[in-house]
Amino acid sequence: MERKSTLGVEKNMIIIFGVTLVAVMGISSITPAFPGIIKYFGISTQEVGLLIAAFTLPGIFLTPVTGILADRFGRKLVLIPALFVFGIAGFLCSFMNDFHWLLFFLFVEGIGASGLSSINITLIGDLYSGEKRTALMGYNASILSIGTAAYPALGGFIAAFGWRYVFYLPLLAIPLGFFVLYGLNNPEPKDHQGIGEYFRRIWKNINQRSVWGLFLVNALVFILLYGSYLTYFPVMLADRLEASSIHIGLVMSVMSLVTASTSSQLGRINKLLPSKSVLLFGSVFYFLSMILLVFSQSWSQVVLSVVVFGFGHGLLIPSIQNLLVGYASIKERAAFMSVNSMVLRVGQTFGPLVIGLFYTLGGLDGAFGGGATVAVVMFFAIQFMLSNEVAKSQPDK
Repeated sequence: MERKSTLGVEKNMIIIFGVTLVAVMGISSITPAFPGIIKYFGISTQEVGLLIAAFTLPGIFLTPVTGILADRFGRKLVLIPALFVFGIAGFLCSFMNDFHWLLFFLFVEGIGASGLSSINITLIGDLYSGEKRTALMGYNASILSIGTAAYPALGGFIAAFGWRYVFYLPLLAIPLGFFVLYGLNNPEPKDHQGIGEYFRRIWKNINQRSVWGLFLVNALVFILLYGSYLTYFPVMLADRLEASSIHIGLVMSVMSLVTASTSSQLGRINKLLPSKSVLLFGSVFYFLSMILLVFSQSWSQVVLSVVVFGFGHGLLIPSIQNLLVGYASIKERAAFMSVNSMVLRVGQTFGPLVIGLFYTLGGLDGAFGGGATVAVVMFFAIQFMLSNEVAKSQPDK
């Protein structure tokens, strides 16, 4: 029987929550420092986008590699160095006086971050099953959403003292690395099959209609999130309501908080509704929020649309993760989940470009209409690509 903390929360889960908070820290905590970075280095507003690209680019290519390494050599042997690289490289960014060197160390920090968001989900799949796994996936998504809401505010407060100080936050990954080393009590893959058999099993797990459907839905979620919501929603607030950056941040935090509260109830929701129905409801909420944004002309209408978006996001993100993690055994689960993380990053990268086409055609109404179109495609992908069972009831251990 695993020993529990005085708060009644398993030590393993606390560590996993910590990894989740570090994984989402990278960009969200430094964006408030962008104006200070632009001024210090004398760069253009367009060039500051390179900071995001430098951090996210390694994940597209390295996330599957980290998954394979975690399956072959163990979760800890990948997770601990990743946390140390993330913390040290992020901290070194604070000393940079040349913009190109800042980009370089952000790139290195991104290398460290590339495996965090898939290995933490993999660990939940390794350690838990059934209803408990479903509930903990929801709680983990809640922690992620709380971090997403809190980091911009925390980064903005720290950046008020100077842009360099926001790069002290990654240092938190170093003590977490020691907690993982000495505190995480997780099973590791044993009795490795040959490398050919390993890749054959991964492909067998992936090459299923429901899995392709879940990957597609996840990509669409992040096209919608990074395209319509994160890119054009702030523009709409400034244009229609003359909102300040503070107001924009507060309203966007409402979405994260609604997502967190919804995700935390996933275990209860799944007792009432089958997983496929939960996903369908989530896509409907996305669609309604986008339609509401097309017509929103007041703060009350905007807040309503954000709350509806939060409901959809809180249902879909943890549900997709929970379903996917059940398709692979512990021997190839990390690589399998890393493919999902790669798909996610593709959605992040191309979301602004895809929705940008709709914006070119129809302005802000087009951007949100494009988001509604993505939600419709998502609904039909769930309906026709996912089986009624969607995933195995129990993953192979």
